[in-house]
Amino acid sequence: MHDHHEHHRDASPTPQPRPDRAAAASHAHPGPREAGAPEEHGAHDRHAGHSVEMFRDRFWLTLLLTIPTLVWSEMVQQWFGFSAPVFPGSAYIPAIFGTAVYLYGGWVFIAGGIRELRHRLPGMMTLISLAITVAFVFSLAVTLGYPGDPLWWELATLVTIMLLGHWIEMRSIFQAQGALRELARLLPSTAQRLVGERIEEIPISELREGDLVLVRPGASIPADGIVREGKSGVNESMITGESVPVEKAEGAKVIAGTVNGAGSLRVEVTGTGERTALANIMRLVEQAQTSRSRAQALADRAAFILTLVAIAAGAVTLAVWVALGAPGAFAIERVVAVLVIACPHALGLAVPLVIAISTTLGARSGLLVRDRRGLEEARQLTSVVFDKTGTLTRGEFRVVDIATDGSLRQEEALRLAAAVERDSEHTIAQGIVQSAEEQGIAAPRADQFEAIAGHGVRAVVEGVEYYMGGPAMLRRLGVTPESAVREAGERAAQRGQAVVYLLTSTRAAAAFAVADAVRPESRDAIQRLHNQQIEVVMLTGDAKAVANAVAADLGIDTVFAEVLPEHKVEKIKELKAQGKRVAMVGDGVNDAPALLTADVAIAIGAGTDVAVEAGDVVLVRSDPRDVPRIISLSRASYRKMVQNLWWAAGYNVFAIPLAAGVLAGQGILLPPAFAAVLMSASTVIVAVNAQLLRRAKL
Repeated sequence: MHDHHEHHRDASPTPQPRPDRAAAASHAHPGPREAGAPEEHGAHDRHAGHSVEMFRDRFWLTLLLTIPTLVWSEMVQQWFGFSAPVFPGSAYIPAIFGTAVYLYGGWVFIAGGIRELRHRLPGMMTLISLAITVAFVFSLAVTLGYPGDPLWWELATLVTIMLLGHWIEMRSIFQAQGALRELARLLPSTAQRLVGERIEEIPISELREGDLVLVRPGASIPADGIVREGKSGVNESMITGESVPVEKAEGAKVIAGTVNGAGSLRVEVTGTGERTALANIMRLVEQAQTSRSRAQALADRAAFILTLVAIAAGAVTLAVWVALGAPGAFAIERVVAVLVIACPHALGLAVPLVIAISTTLGARSGLLVRDRRGLEEARQLTSVVFDKTGTLTRGEFRVVDIATDGSLRQEEALRLAAAVERDSEHTIAQGIVQSAEEQGIAAPRADQFEAIAGHGVRAVVEGVEYYMGGPAMLRRLGVTPESAVREAGERAAQRGQAVVYLLTSTRAAAAFAVADAVRPESRDAIQRLHNQQIEVVMLTGDAKAVANAVAADLGIDTVFAEVLPEHKVEKIKELKAQGKRVAMVGDGVNDAPALLTADVAIAIGAGTDVAVEAGDVVLVRSDPRDVPRIISLSRASYRKMVQNLWWAAGYNVFAIPLAAGVLAGQGILLPPAFAAVLMSASTVIVAVNAQLLRRAKL
């Protein structure tokens, strides 16, 4: 047994291997409807069952029906100074085609309005259907003999413009939610299954667990699996956001939808269809896009209030103009203009579009949002708590400092140390070997390897006998290190790091400080959080000396050391009691209670097992820099929501009085069709502004 670091066990505990999350992945996700709100409350599902194609087709056909309505309209003929052909029944053309437009083009809005009223949530569809129905009933009454001018051409143009606005809007929503379709397209349609020596091409739906598939260079991997033969670099950027190909050899896991590089792989299938990591991610994205958020609740409430305001404004407008003795057609026209311009259409779109785009943006960068509210609250964070092992550090030992007595260069000392330690099973010994490999140092072969219980190891390398061990080995050999080597050992001991010496029988040639290696990305992550005015807290079970050394190295503000897993929750509560908004970053396994206690739970390094139940946000990579990215995404999303809500609600302050005719005395009137153009324009502005979120730098 290789016990040469026994005396440092307390100071630098052996990082435990991370528990396998395969169990977590098997948790069934709630379906999007269970996870989100009920149908009538979902994000923008006033368009439930609607599609881009449906609005497009209705728009073009309604436009064709509108043309005769305009051509045979008396007012349009007067304006443009032309006369439409006259024949028996031609006077009824506007009424016939206007009715067709109302029943065909307007039915979408009428059905939507009925649905809203049934759910007691009057909104956009209620207002549009009310406006076109008022115009239709009045025009029909005039056509049948009631005194006044009919509004057939206004009705037809109004419905046509509304359909055009909805078509544009549906395209925006469809593009924003494209993440799901993009992910679905990653999977190939067929797979090459190996049966003995034969290769058969089959649809991926026929793949079963245990099948062996051939993945050729450049092909997409058809299912989750384990490499049984072959070696290749695999591009996993579509899942993790990491652009560098990941090397895969025998025994490595591969993910459905990722792209094989230059090598050929034989893969045993472990998960297909709904049981792949990709399907899990798609469920997560869909769930996030349909889950309720506070901003959405606010927008829905504002839309509801605006609907009531519009109906009241319409009633007041009608009463005032009738009292002033205005013609019926004029009064009805004002009412229709008020109802149309006040449609909370842009308001209904302001939040769902931002939600869809931010979720997509996150998924592309390996930031998976499980709960929208977690992402919304991330912008208000004041403190981020990191669990040290495996989050800020790798959870593996590495050489962090080398000092020599001058007889060897540092690289040479590491080369010899790795050779001596190669056959040892001790975790610290393996850390030395790994450090050499990562620096591209090839260790020579060692002979006559021997473990000296309680002291260390000895071996012969290139004809010279070397020893590796801690202070116990120094005492055994009676060696006193020179000042440079001794000081390095003392420095490491103060920091709670393990010290291992490379010795000959007469001198200490080098000292190695070995510790749980800090991730190179951690410094950058903490710097970015400080730039965002956020306090960084580290939580660890390690001894204070170890924790303080890591904190000093990284510039961490607050350290909680020697904290047992069951006491992590208390530390989070302690921070919250000080009035801080706290995010906890952990691996989602032994940190689950602390994650659930924090305001925002961020599960890191989950790989593709995205079913980490405790995380509001799941980071696919083990990169702490993704934490400040989440905060940036949250802040950018919130800014866009606020801008959209102000624009969508604010323009009504000017638009409603204008539509009601307050400036009629100055000759400024807003025809219903122009009101529809303005309303549609405000919707398009909101949609375009939401799309600008894609430019956000995370």
